[in-house]
Amino acid sequence: MSLKIRIDDTAPPFEQVRAQISAQARSGALPVGYRLPTVRGLAEALGLAANTVAKAYRALETDGVIETRGRNGTFVAAAGTGAERELAAAAQAFAERAGRLGADEASALAAARDALRARYGT
Repeated sequence: MSLKIRIDDTAPPFEQVRAQISAQARSGALPVGYRLPTVRGLAEALGLAANTVAKAYRALETDGVIETRGRNGTFVAAAGTGAERELAAAAQAFAERAGRLGADEASALAAARDALRARYGT
């Protein structure tokens, strides 16, 4: 995640954080399920007050861009239709399970491709 706060920008710092995270989530630079830094961690990294980052996170959560999972952290949320959100959640669950099983990315992708080929007959 790459964020830059410009002091010469007319937008307040919380809005800069909100806009940049939102844009990166929409573009896919921050994929669904990406764990965001803690409020304090991001505030420290950007040289901002924790309340400034917390305000940006609250706005992003209201917009449905991120979701907070209690003590587990804050993550980029699935967007789109219900089916797209469910598909993104299933993909995230698969990725987490593959990681717990010790699969590398190539093995996980091969397993997913095989399952999709079997499902769609291609």
